[in-house]
Amino acid sequence: MKNDEWLTPPEIVRALGPFDTDPCSPVVRPWPTAGVHFTREDDGLAQAWRGRVWLNPPFGREASKWLARLADHGNGVALIPARTETAMFRDYVWARADAVLFMLGRPHFHFVDGARAAANSGAPICLVAYGHDNVRALHSSGLGPVVKGWQMPALQSEVA
Repeated sequence: MKNDEWLTPPEIVRALGPFDTDPCSPVVRPWPTAGVHFTREDDGLAQAWRGRVWLNPPFGREASKWLARLADHGNGVALIPARTETAMFRDYVWARADAVLFMLGRPHFHFVDGARAAANSGAPICLVAYGHDNVRALHSSGLGPVVKGWQMPALQSEVA
């Protein structure tokens, strides 16, 4: 979509309940996603994350840093592309998350002025839960099917 700052559709955040911290918030936002917002100017990775975290990280190579931090924090929900074959998914979702919700349909993100993008996300999206309260939030959200309780098998490179 050739843009680094996209707003999560407000209905997604509403469906999951209130969050305490959003470390990847756009500088300009027409609706809140959490009680505390850190922007690019604040360097959300360098800040202390408190309570329940909402994470819609920049998609791309940097996303794994954010997901690793949320996995270490252990209390929050991340919105990421459902690219289940990637190293990021293997390392921070399959190996560390408590549940994954695969969204029904592809959401339309919003520009920082609040306008809804004409095109959808262009990729399947999932929500990743860390912590049991967040697993319950995924189940009660109605946003899609939830998968939990898997055991990641040994990978070929680990077996050899």
